Amino acid sequence: MSDNLFLKLLAERSHLIADGAMGTNLFERGLMSGDAPELWNVDHPDRVASVHQEFVDNGADIILTNSFGGSSFRLKLHNAQDRAYELCKAAAEVARGVADKAGRPVVVAGSIGPTGELFEPVGPVTFEAGRAAFAEQAKGLRDGGADVLWIETISSREESAAAVAGAAEAGLPVVSTMTFDTVGRTMMGVTPADAFRHLTTLPIAPVAIGANCGLGATENVLSLLGMREAVGPDSVLVAKANCGVPVFKDGAFSFTGTPELMADYARLARDSGARIIGGCCGTTGVVLKAIRDALDGYEPGEPPTMETIVEKLGPLAGVTDRPMHGHAGHSCSPEGDDGGRRRRRRRG
Repeated sequence: MSDNLFLKLLAERSHLIADGAMGTNLFERGLMSGDAPELWNVDHPDRVASVHQEFVDNGADIILTNSFGGSSFRLKLHNAQDRAYELCKAAAEVARGVADKAGRPVVVAGSIGPTGELFEPVGPVTFEAGRAAFAEQAKGLRDGGADVLWIETISSREESAAAVAGAAEAGLPVVSTMTFDTVGRTMMGVTPADAFRHLTTLPIAPVAIGANCGLGATENVLSLLGMREAVGPDSVLVAKANCGVPVFKDGAFSFTGTPELMADYARLARDSGARIIGGCCGTTGVVLKAIRDALDGYEPGEPPTMETIVEKLGPLAGVTDRPMHGHAGHSCSPEGDDGGRRRRRRRG
């Protein structure tokens, strides 16, 4: 992996800009709630490519593939469980096509989201079954041209361990982020510091670890500060917060964040130790440009206090019982697929 583009850029630069929300932007392009976004990699690759292009045009160094729900577990909700490898390979090929035309180095990160299932000992899914499904997804992403495998929005130690083990079978670097959306913990009760310790002690540890999605920018920065308790000098932290707080109105979710708020967020995330910074649900190209501009030439300062974070980003959001995943595969609509309904019941 010595010539791996992701590792090369990480070694050369102080920070990298990750992209924004795939799902939010696919809805703007006609995706309907309950549809499988991964099918668009084959049926509407031009629309998926236009999301990647929007982020590249606005400064992204890393673009995540449209494969968040690309495991056989998720695809079975759409009777497409036998197409996991095909759809993930297509997702990477679409992103690779955009990245290769950028005129500058752009990393293709193969997005791997949760299965929507509970793992042993809480639920029925075994480590081996999970690892096999994640490995199939990872190998499709690798064969389509991904530079790195990007596990995101995981809530349990058991599923994250299976995801990292499965992704590692593809022979690419692995990034893993978790979602801390339940009073400073994941839905399954994991704190940011515990998540970092758990991930760094796996047999094959991710090269970067962080927090994504959740309830908003304030919580994301606090999650990063929680991880700092456990980090070492060479640790690479990832921050990918939602664009403000989601609000449900007139049958759809919108986000309270502004480009200005997310610019403040980017600098606070950098101050908190993050080297890879982007946006999650609700983050458009305009918002990503604000993040990029805020970090150009920025020298990080001391870790922010709680007072500074709240002053700039607003108070902590209340716990919600709705899914807010603006990635492909987890819509910001309350009428998501069965996996989304299961998430709500478990969280509730």
